[in-house]
Amino acid sequence: MRTVVRRFKIWTPLAVLLAIIFVIAQVVRPLPAPTVVLGDAKSSFTFEGGKLSIPWPEHGQAAVKVVGSGELGTFGEQKPVPTASVAKIMTAYVILKDHPLKKDEKGPQIEVDDKAVTEGGSRDESRAEGLRTGQKFSQQDMIKMLMIPSSNNIARLLARWDTQSANEGAFVKKMNDAAKDLGMKNTTYTDPSGLDPKTVSTAVDQLKLAEAVMKFDAFRPIVAMPNAEIPGLPKRINNNNDDLLLAGLSIKGIKTGSSTAAGGTLSWAAYKTVDGKDRLILGTMMGQHFKGLDPNGANSLTMVKDNSQKVIEAVRNALTSATAVKKGQVVGYVDDGLNGRTPVVATKDVNAVGVPGQKLELSISDGGKTLPHEAKAGTTVGVLTVGNGQSIQKTPVALQKDLVVPSFGAKLIRLG
Repeated sequence: MRTVVRRFKIWTPLAVLLAIIFVIAQVVRPLPAPTVVLGDAKSSFTFEGGKLSIPWPEHGQAAVKVVGSGELGTFGEQKPVPTASVAKIMTAYVILKDHPLKKDEKGPQIEVDDKAVTEGGSRDESRAEGLRTGQKFSQQDMIKMLMIPSSNNIARLLARWDTQSANEGAFVKKMNDAAKDLGMKNTTYTDPSGLDPKTVSTAVDQLKLAEAVMKFDAFRPIVAMPNAEIPGLPKRINNNNDDLLLAGLSIKGIKTGSSTAAGGTLSWAAYKTVDGKDRLILGTMMGQHFKGLDPNGANSLTMVKDNSQKVIEAVRNALTSATAVKKGQVVGYVDDGLNGRTPVVATKDVNAVGVPGQKLELSISDGGKTLPHEAKAGTTVGVLTVGNGQSIQKTPVALQKDLVVPSFGAKLIRLG
């Protein structure tokens, strides 16, 4: 017993001292940095009404999206197929990227060379006729001739002008470089016009290009024109998709294509006003082959326009808005790192635009700010993001109640 008592007298003060040191260390050691998280809050929003049934074609491939709302769906195997004249969208994209124009700006004068005049006499491809060597047109008018009547000789002329080359090889390299930059992984350009059937792409890839090119202020008004009068040309030029442009569906482009190899191809842009804003609907349809007599893909061209119009009508009719997140809704928590969670709420309603059945992801972050260990209710502590990619909408989030420093007990029992 004497031995036990002695040991108790020796070790008890030491144990008490160690306990005191432990308590002090736990209390004074730095607190973990608070983080804002979704926790068990809602992580997505789905538009009501069941999934939208898109009237896809019987064969081929297609893709459609609403800019600012996200992709709505794809159809068919996304394998590379000939683009036909849809390739000219990339030609216009590279030209405007290298030689930017403002809206309604004419741009530099471009001289017609002998090769463009000779090619203008070809009867086996679409071309600008009646050109004269030495004749000059503005860059804007050249893009009109490229996109509206789909002139192959103008596509090649612009390629030579851009690179100051005798042929189009250097420009084609630029087209492929641009495709790579845009993430068009299944696209290969071999010519600036799309006449070569080895120029191939997918509907998904062309949708990426459509979104990029429609950002050019100088491009959008041109592809929305059903026809145009260009000084120096013998006659008015007409758009191959003028029937769609005049269909009353706010279709404003973009480009048709047709050939025996490609069938009918079309990349299109349409608008619908929702919540006072014009929403841009983009789509691409490829590989539409008419069964029967089809000279140069003419009947396939009609088919792709008819099939695309059905998709456009369905999406426009379904496109709507809904409140994805309400003001005051708990959308996450500030986690103090010691099992303390303080609710955060949306500071305003977030109205999203989409179609029935479309799902938008919700995420939350600190917005790049360092969160405090204590703050009053109403303090902004982060950002709520609705959607992803180009479709994101953001709104600040704030504390629903006071954020307080972790309690003595929480500090005492923390591990790690």
